[in-house]
Amino acid sequence: MKAVFLDFATVSTGDLDTSGLRRVLPQISLHETTTETAIPERIAGADIVLTNKLRITRELMEREPALRLVALAATGTDNVDLDAARARGIAVCNVRGYCTTSVAQHVIAVILLLTHRLREYGRLAVDGTWGSSPQFTLLGLPIRELVGRVLGIIGYGTLGRAVAERAESALGMRVLVANRAGAGHTAGRLALAELLPQVDVLSLHCPLTAATHNLIGARELALMKPDALLINTARGGLVDALALADALRAGRIGGAAIDVLPEEPPLSGSPLFAPDLPNLIVTPHIAWAAREARQRCVDEMAANIEDFLHGGTRNRVV
Repeated sequence: MKAVFLDFATVSTGDLDTSGLRRVLPQISLHETTTETAIPERIAGADIVLTNKLRITRELMEREPALRLVALAATGTDNVDLDAARARGIAVCNVRGYCTTSVAQHVIAVILLLTHRLREYGRLAVDGTWGSSPQFTLLGLPIRELVGRVLGIIGYGTLGRAVAERAESALGMRVLVANRAGAGHTAGRLALAELLPQVDVLSLHCPLTAATHNLIGARELALMKPDALLINTARGGLVDALALADALRAGRIGGAAIDVLPEEPPLSGSPLFAPDLPNLIVTPHIAWAAREARQRCVDEMAANIEDFLHGGTRNRVV
């Protein structure tokens, strides 16, 4: 049985144990990267294709009659033509819940980083500002306690719930949850326009759909408190980056932590890369990437494949 992992470097830097995959697929080929143009050659004759982000199209499926399974190293399935897979009897499985702890940890970390202005105070400590101070401390940048403050969650699935639980238990925050975009009212949840003025921190955990594209734009940012924080570890397209840059620059929002962009890697740049934006941290899509989470991802892929080979439907989306 031929199996190929097209973009293994998206989950491993050589630090993961691959014995689970190799036990299930002894002949697997692990390619660190694969260009779009090289995909047809790499998957020629393959029974099982493993990938994280590369597009598996109808055309690729049609030219590979042996293909039986596409195993994803991700929860999202938008890079696979699911209709084509269904029509051709090709199974598709994803991995779920593998990075919950890592993402929740990241969200809490950036909330604290932004609230305590750690990067700014760290610079002031070593650039001579502290040394020239007439007193023992520096108090120029505001720091606030989070107990009793409001965390707003958009997307109350596994990740949103995990962030909410940690914010409540570790930081003493209160949690409000937004209604699902484009859906009817759910008891205990608030319309977005009602939620936004109340939150001190807004954390996004919803999928990117037609209903959620640019969900947070100029109008939504204007509804938020001027010292509120925005955290996005979900999908870049949820936030209008230009509107966020303008709001930060004008002081209409207190800060932001952005782990995802509409284009990744950002070959075209981003308005959020401007050097004059205060209290902003941009990270390269790493909220999910604790080593333990990446190992769990690979192990879950192996479990999915083993189950498939025994006739099961574990984590099947097709």
